[in-house]
Amino acid sequence: MSDDRQTSSYLDSLPAIYREEALGALPDFLGRFLLAFERVLTGLGDVDHPGFEEILEGIVDAGGKTVLAGAERYFDPGRGLPDGERAPSEFLEWLSGWVALTLRDDWTDEERRRILAEIIPSYQRRGTREGLRQVLAAFSGQYVGSIEIQEFERPFWVGPINGVWTPVGGDAAIGGGPPHYFLVQAQLAAPDGADLERKRKIFRDIIDVEKPAHTYYDLEVEVPTMRLGPFGDLDTHATVGVDTLLGKPIVKPAGSQ
Repeated sequence: MSDDRQTSSYLDSLPAIYREEALGALPDFLGRFLLAFERVLTGLGDVDHPGFEEILEGIVDAGGKTVLAGAERYFDPGRGLPDGERAPSEFLEWLSGWVALTLRDDWTDEERRRILAEIIPSYQRRGTREGLRQVLAAFSGQYVGSIEIQEFERPFWVGPINGVWTPVGGDAAIGGGPPHYFLVQAQLAAPDGADLERKRKIFRDIIDVEKPAHTYYDLEVEVPTMRLGPFGDLDTHATVGVDTLLGKPIVKPAGSQ
């Protein structure tokens, strides 16, 4: 809340006669009148209502910490960054137009930011297995290794048996996938069944857009049961038994067996 006695710093740029206090009124009318223009043009350090200059250059507090980034933040979807250092949510739609991406209404704010942050690098590999993995990982917030895409490039394999494929040899029988077919296996964390179905549907829609037109696929979804996180301001997690180590690793002395 502003001080009723506050006057505009613009008074310092006027001749001294304009800075004299009016009789019976503190602060004077001119100082309060100019305060409105200062708020709009220069800004008064209010993060929620920045002035035009603060929108362009940002706001830095007395300790030198950035509390509001400048105009450059509008071009940064800011995955994992605090709101003052990334594009406002209402600006994401405009930002997506620059990268030829249509944002879905059922994507959350963080899902939109993750997709926007990864879509340009993924374009370099569009139509490939790694490009699809990157887009799916960006949407889900999972690490890339949690998404497997099997293309069955080698025909003489057996499986999957309990999720494991085995090359032919020994006691293995001949098996394989049909041409132009691939299998997507992914971990999807969700707080409830409705959110899981939402994410599953979005996964399919993303695959339909990103895959080569002549291919077809199946999608298998696994829900991680034990996870750590999120950590700090970042929407990141670690899955127990996959990318998490409990305790300190055992380091063997040099030369020991």
